[in-house]
Amino acid sequence: MANTKQITVEQTGSAIGRPERQRKTLLGLGLTRIGRKRQLEDTPAVRGMIAKVAHLVKIVGEK
Repeated sequence: MANTKQITVEQTGSAIGRPERQRKTLLGLGLTRIGRKRQLEDTPAVRGMIAKVAHLVKIVGEK
């Protein structure tokens, strides 16, 4: 899958005190603590997950 677009996401906000749905979305993205970055495949599903927790993450880069 070297030809697929990649997106780098960084967690900027804490999951403490957030609804369970948002905590599980962060875990689904592979983010467990502030400052953690993950490189993910740029798919509609991943974009939707990022949109659900947009106030807790930021997109750092796209390839």
